[in-house]
Amino acid sequence: MEEPRTAVRFPGAGQRTSTSRSERTNLPREVVAGQEYRDALIDYRLATRLTGQPEDGRDGGDGADA
Repeated sequence: MEEPRTAVRFPGAGQRTSTSRSERTNLPREVVAGQEYRDALIDYRLATRLTGQPEDGRDGGDGADA
């Protein structure tokens, strides 16, 4: 059996840096296809932030004149 392919995509433009991690409870390190697991819990955390300059016409402000 082949491992599933996973991906995370962020729509839109702009450079960013991202990180993610998961914590699994009541699951072995290697799960087995067809095996039933009970009371399993997966906490998944994803963080991303923009690192580039604002896009043309977008200054990141609230639109109010100072």
